[in-house]
Amino acid sequence: MRRLSVRVKPGSRVSQLIDQGDGTWLARVKSQPVDGKANEELRALIANEFGLRKTQVSIRSGASGRAKVVEIEE
Repeated sequence: MRRLSVRVKPGSRVSQLIDQGDGTWLARVKSQPVDGKANEELRALIANEFGLRKTQVSIRSGASGRAKVVEIEE
């Protein structure tokens, strides 16, 4: 298992995942944080970046905030 610290910016023009170089990631997602849509897009974005299935990515903490800890099953 691997854990990532991710800062999420919802409502962006482009969906992208950026390594900040200090061990944290910045995720820009198009979805708004309504009904968990931004979290679902974040999971899909991380899964795509690391070549995993979406089911292998879970949000461990921060589900309702912008700072999240995401766990990846490799």
